[in-house]
Amino acid sequence: MAELDRRYAQGAAGRAEVGVIDQGLRAYMLRVYNYMASGVAITGVVAYLTYAMAVVQTEAGLQLTAFGNFMYASPFKWVVILAPLAMVFFISARINSMNLGTAQIAFWGFAALMGASISSIFLVYTGESMARVFFITAASFGALSLWGYTTSKDLSGWGSFLFMGLIGIIIASLVNLFIGSTALQFAVSVIGVLVFAGLTAYDTQQIKEMYSVNDDGTTAGRKAVMGALRLYLDFINMFMMLLQLFGDRR
Repeated sequence: MAELDRRYAQGAAGRAEVGVIDQGLRAYMLRVYNYMASGVAITGVVAYLTYAMAVVQTEAGLQLTAFGNFMYASPFKWVVILAPLAMVFFISARINSMNLGTAQIAFWGFAALMGASISSIFLVYTGESMARVFFITAASFGALSLWGYTTSKDLSGWGSFLFMGLIGIIIASLVNLFIGSTALQFAVSVIGVLVFAGLTAYDTQQIKEMYSVNDDGTTAGRKAVMGALRLYLDFINMFMMLLQLFGDRR
């Protein structure tokens, strides 16, 4: 009887520990998604405000203001384009030495820079098509991330393949800035959608596995910020690739 009581106590303790882990994991993932959603919202607001200050409606159509010429038609446009990339490297390199408040501010600052960087899409695509593609992206992202979170399949083997695809997309996109090939842009967009779809599921599983019940508040917060950054980049890049494929140009 004593042995049965001991085994029952051990089983109850094990179930309690699993319950604590599950509850902590759900809170952690919710925090990741909240950070990511706030970043997307900041990007959208900054992108629209930048566009609103950069153009003016005239009888001849949209015209760039002095601010618009500075942002989109001067050498400063390269600073605007490359600043988010530099910020990603900075956050990734320094995240472990930041306190949680600094990490949050850095992430939201990056999201604002990204908004300024992609604000020119309002000049290229209609508002209706951007809204349509955004909801398509949100639905696809949600389904892929949920699958990455719930699947028992080990997705770690996807990492090297997806990383190679990402590097190829970056190189091809940089080359196409100079040659302006529509065929290359189409190929980059199609491959990009597939790569970032895979990365959404892969990153979600990796972020889930980063969680530890033994993390203190600061460590867990840093992990949540970095997880949000990874998912944010997957979402924004998938949106941009789908927009290039399905967006209606002005």
